[in-house]
Amino acid sequence: MTPKASRRKARKRLSTTSGRVRKEFTYRGYTVAELTEMPLWPTEENPDSPSVITLLPSRARRSIARGLSIENEHFLERVRSSTGRTIRTHRRDMPILPEFVGKRIAIYNGLKFVELDIAPEMIGHYLGEFGQTRHSVAHSGPGVGATRSSKHVALK
Repeated sequence: MTPKASRRKARKRLSTTSGRVRKEFTYRGYTVAELTEMPLWPTEENPDSPSVITLLPSRARRSIARGLSIENEHFLERVRSSTGRTIRTHRRDMPILPEFVGKRIAIYNGLKFVELDIAPEMIGHYLGEFGQTRHSVAHSGPGVGATRSSKHVALK
C-alpha cells in the first residue's frame, strides 16, 4: 500500500463516529461526576469549597437561595428517590441540577406532558424551557364559512 493510500485510509477511519474521540462534558470546569458529588450549598467548615449553587447562573442561584417552594422541594425528593421511571411534573420553574442528569422527566406544557432525557448541557436551565407551550400555526387555504372576498385565490 502506498503512503498516500495509507493516509487516506487512516483519515477515513477517523472520520467515522467510532474513530473520533468524544470530549467529556464539563460545566464551568467540573465533570458531571464531580458535580453530583458536590454539596448543593457551601459547607460551614469549608465555605470556600465549590458547591453547586455557586456554579449556577444568577437567576437559578437566586431562586434556590431564596428557598425552593414546598412543591419544588417535593419534586426534588421525588427525583432523588426515583429508580428509573419517568417523573411527571407541573413544576416548570425548577432549575435543573446536576443530580437530574440521566433522569427522564415529563414536563406539563398546558396540553400534554413532554418527556425529556436530562442531558448535562441542560444544567442551570429551567425545566419549563424544554417544554414549549406555544407552537406555530400552519394555516391552509380558505375553508367552509369563509367570506366571498377571502375565497378568491389569485391565478398567478
